[in-house]
Amino acid sequence: MRRKWRKPKPKIEKKEIANERIKSEKVILISEDEGMIGEIFTREALEKAKSEGMDLVLVNPKADPPVAKITDLGRLKYEKEKRAHKQKLQQKKVDTKNIRLSVGIGQHDFDLRIRQGKKFLEKGHKLKLELTLKGREKQHPEKAREKIQEFVETLKNDDNFNVSEEQPLTKQGGRYTIIVINKK
Repeated sequence: MRRKWRKPKPKIEKKEIANERIKSEKVILISEDEGMIGEIFTREALEKAKSEGMDLVLVNPKADPPVAKITDLGRLKYEKEKRAHKQKLQQKKVDTKNIRLSVGIGQHDFDLRIRQGKKFLEKGHKLKLELTLKGREKQHPEKAREKIQEFVETLKNDDNFNVSEEQPLTKQGGRYTIIVINKK
């Protein structure tokens, strides 16, 4: 049976209920200039907003009667969008960076991976160390543990870092993994 491809549904944004879209008979009115005005008929509130050259926007539609404010709708949307953008920028994204080791790694390659790991930790990323045993290496799993522990100890001995294990050393088949983070 053939599956039909469907277009994804667009995200529905919460639109502001303003002006003629307000359905309730009465509202509690808040003005930008005068502050709280009180309970008033929606028609009167609309007339008051239009006379000031502003819009009547529902602030709390679930209240009884709903709360409406006389304000500029365009400016309100702009400020809301600006707050959402600022909030999005403040979120910090932490990536997990992988470094692969082997049992027979040379000293220069080991040092190179240490330097790369330090760069990742400086930037605030998590560091996942992987060591896969191949062929006859599987007969000596203790060497894999030693190599990974040596790597972690080298990072811990550096004074610029406060390295700790987020996930301890685990073995899955012939693969050893550990995740470390910089707590500074």
